Amino acid sequence: MIMKSISRILIAAGFIALTACSASADNSISQLKQKLAKQLPGREITSINTTPMKGIYEVVIGKRQIVYTDAKGEYILAGDMIDLAKKSSLTEQRSAELQKTDFSKLPLEQAFKEVRGNGSRVLAVFSDPDCPYCKRLERESLNGITNVTIYTFLMPLSIHPDAERKSKVIWCAADKQAAWSNLMLKDQMAEGTGDCENPVEKNMKLAESLGISGTPALIFKSGQIVSGAIPKEQIEQLLAAK
Repeated sequence: MIMKSISRILIAAGFIALTACSASADNSISQLKQKLAKQLPGREITSINTTPMKGIYEVVIGKRQIVYTDAKGEYILAGDMIDLAKKSSLTEQRSAELQKTDFSKLPLEQAFKEVRGNGSRVLAVFSDPDCPYCKRLERESLNGITNVTIYTFLMPLSIHPDAERKSKVIWCAADKQAAWSNLMLKDQMAEGTGDCENPVEKNMKLAESLGISGTPALIFKSGQIVSGAIPKEQIEQLLAAK
């Protein structure tokens, strides 16, 4: 019944004025969402939207996973949708929109901060003390960037067995930023037991809620989340973005 209903709606849509399309589209999408929910048990169908490609719909699963489906919900397409005229990936653009978060709502008390210059710009970084790309970020990408306040959220990954211990020791140090910089820039680990109250577990849950699964991950004031040790020039551009 669902399939016949969707088909009738799509056929009818071809014969009505554009001003009447929204109601039919809403009805079609609602039914398509119901079908996909049954076809993909255990996965949250967050939203379904039309795309510039006729008969193809964008499906957001969970917080940020983007796939595409046909009007009948019989197939799933994974990959980028490219606008050949504009030579741009519509999937990447949409992914960037979904990746955004509200910087002002970050629990900054779960991070330690470093103020450079006047500290007027802000940046949050989720980082692992044993992550080689995190060290590259600190040593190369962030080197020389000034007039910024950097909030570091310790996020030890399970693939690094000693990262959790190091994260706790760093958090418990009298000078957290100094302990962090000494390790990341000079490979000098602070001493201590790391037995004070720390936000490591909270940070892991926070990262998961933001869709962050790896390190380093950078969050800019604009709300954009970017993964990896991106170049210094790109960081400067993103720090300047509204």
